[in-house]
Amino acid sequence: MNKVLALVNIIGLIIGISYGLHGPILPIFAKNIIGASYSELGFIGLANFIPYMFIPIFVGILLDKFNNGYLLAIGAAINSVAIYLVSVTQSVPEIIGLRIMTGIAHAFFWPPCQAIITNHSNQQTRVRNISWFTMFFVMGFMIGPLLGTIFLGDLNITHRIIFQITGFILASAIIFALLISKRDVKTHHEVFAFSSIKELKKFPELIILLIFCTSAFGIIISIYPAFLDDNGMSDSDILLVYFAFGISRVLSLALVGRFSRKTSQTLIASTAAISIGLAISAISGTIIMFTIAMVFMGFGFSIFFPLTLEIILSRTNRGISGKIIGSYETIFGVGWAIGPTLGGPIAESFGNHTPYLMFFIIGIAVTVLTVKYRKKLEPIRL
Repeated sequence: MNKVLALVNIIGLIIGISYGLHGPILPIFAKNIIGASYSELGFIGLANFIPYMFIPIFVGILLDKFNNGYLLAIGAAINSVAIYLVSVTQSVPEIIGLRIMTGIAHAFFWPPCQAIITNHSNQQTRVRNISWFTMFFVMGFMIGPLLGTIFLGDLNITHRIIFQITGFILASAIIFALLISKRDVKTHHEVFAFSSIKELKKFPELIILLIFCTSAFGIIISIYPAFLDDNGMSDSDILLVYFAFGISRVLSLALVGRFSRKTSQTLIASTAAISIGLAISAISGTIIMFTIAMVFMGFGFSIFFPLTLEIILSRTNRGISGKIIGSYETIFGVGWAIGPTLGGPIAESFGNHTPYLMFFIIGIAVTVLTVKYRKKLEPIRL
């Protein structure tokens, strides 16, 4: 592993720790401290993800024109400030405004990391390197809840202090991003154009799969912690459930090399696992059952990302990889926005278990679709 890839993986670990530390706590903080309803939790989640519906397209264009390390540093700086400021919020609109900032920052984090990895990989190593980066991020997302459990339980630190600690952790990523900038000098600059975005029209089945997976993930990130809280789980128990979620994701990503040999079958298993996890969540009432549900979903949510990206990159022009990555990440933003937008109001109107039943049914339909079009869900292998 070269130095650039090592630095990117370190950044992934740092970002993962920060997200794992504050992410599960934020909906509980908004619900119990600020007084947000389920609909407002949905709007908070929507605010976080709406920027990701549009900004990755522009970031993707910038990736082919400017030093990716600098773009990554910008994202880390915006993110650290936005999360730190959550510690002083007193209302839902204030949280929404800061989550918009976080969404913008995330668009300057994930696409540049993917582009840097792609530029330092060939087709034989690309899936492995992207999976390693994702695994470092997920390891951080697994470590974060453990730290949160220690802070909330043993050290009796408040939610607001956790957001401040998270901001400082994120700020350290700026240093590593600037180190990458010295080793990631651009040797060519692509012309500003949107034509490459149309390339994704070649993958309608893949887009449907991505929107389902990311929508379900948006619910798990934005309103699921509040759902667990309503089921009588303590903050520490909720963080432990997310720790199990992280373990499942890490183990899945560690095996992605084997899974990539049978991409379509793995994607079928991925959507089925997410659907099963959602169904278990809808009928569960104990920490053991919720943990089992998260283990299923951990596999599904982790494995589809590197495999679907490889399908798209293997079937498009490498020269526009930055724009393709930006467009691909925009689909994530659409899904992440749909999840909390639907999930929050549905939970408030029809019961907090209803979104999981609804997405379980959708997941079964998507699984059937992936079986039908499995031949189109394979990368071009050289």
